Amino acid sequence: MSDQPEAMRAAVLEAALAHVPFDGWSEATLNAAMADTGAAPGLARALFPRGGIDLAVAYHKAGDDAMLARLEKADLSALRFRDRIASAVRFRLEAADREAVRRGSALFALPQHGPEGARLIWCTADAIWRALGDRSDDINWYSKRATLSGVYGATVLYWLGDDSPGAEATWAFLDRRVEDVMRIENAKAKVRESKVLSRIFAGPMWLAGKVKAPQELPEGLPGIVHRGVGQ
Repeated sequence: MSDQPEAMRAAVLEAALAHVPFDGWSEATLNAAMADTGAAPGLARALFPRGGIDLAVAYHKAGDDAMLARLEKADLSALRFRDRIASAVRFRLEAADREAVRRGSALFALPQHGPEGARLIWCTADAIWRALGDRSDDINWYSKRATLSGVYGATVLYWLGDDSPGAEATWAFLDRRVEDVMRIENAKAKVRESKVLSRIFAGPMWLAGKVKAPQELPEGLPGIVHRGVGQ
């Protein structure tokens, strides 16, 4: 795809943010953003064929890209791993506009858009794990992303209602949720290290060992990191 469509996509998305608080991620918002940028109707429709829902998806992916860019620049080597996870989630929320996320949450709560919203959260969790160096290729690939998706989703909901200075209450909430996840990971490690427990759970552990991470998934499915807005 050439630079011109990508530049127009970014311009329309940026213009849409001024209208989202009033009209949500809707057809009205897309039309207003097209008018603001002078986008040719045909090109805008090619970039956002489903209208407002594609705008919302592009906004979420842009937030993932911003988070990844910040993670690349940040030096987290001195932090505990749990604090690296918390930092990544915090970077993701700090890259977002609260009202835009609020409107997006309402849109993806609709039954027809729920699966896509869940996929976007999963992809955000996957992007975080990959950026932090996760190389798991077994059942842990799924469990890590599932638990982080839960942490991220819960933190977003808390953040939307947080009016504390600097969102301090949200970051404290996030730390508690990450701590809960680390307790689960520690418990799993103790099972593997214990001769007694490893015998008790030998069957389930053998079965879990047969589960492998997906390979070469089509673009857009869980496990594929977004490399650009709308890609």
